[in-house]
Amino acid sequence: MGDRLSAPQRSYRSDSFGVAAPLPRRRSTVLAAGAVLWVPGPLKKDGWTRKKPRLALVHRPKYDDWSFPKGKLEPGEGWRAAALREVREETGLSCLLGAELPTQHYRAQGRPKEVRYWAAVPTDGVFVPNREVDRLEWLSPRKARERLTHERDQVLVDALLAALAG
Repeated sequence: MGDRLSAPQRSYRSDSFGVAAPLPRRRSTVLAAGAVLWVPGPLKKDGWTRKKPRLALVHRPKYDDWSFPKGKLEPGEGWRAAALREVREETGLSCLLGAELPTQHYRAQGRPKEVRYWAAVPTDGVFVPNREVDRLEWLSPRKARERLTHERDQVLVDALLAALAG
């Protein structure tokens, strides 16, 4: 006879009545990467100095939120490659990654999530609204902080400004 397929092995524990019950499966951490895209601010009236940089925020209609472009790593993909791919998919822009910004840890849909971010400057491309992102806006740091849906993303604005200053 041929080999028989067996059910996946599960760990069991005994409850207080001695009845074997399956252990809950651990939910692995969702890994994601993204970037805080920025461009130099416009020239001030003096024609020599610039205003603060402009940051790209994306609107995701599925969640009706404003955030920085990011997304899950694909199997075998590195962090930086995922950040570049996700920025391109969501914004249509290719970019160069700069300084690494703070990593975020939070729960999303009941699972732990880790998102690594980089400062990035666009090199080419054009934004075209798509299924994931229907709007992209370039905002001053102050306006970006106000527009961001999740307070945790405001840390990234401050980290970007610190990286650009020093």
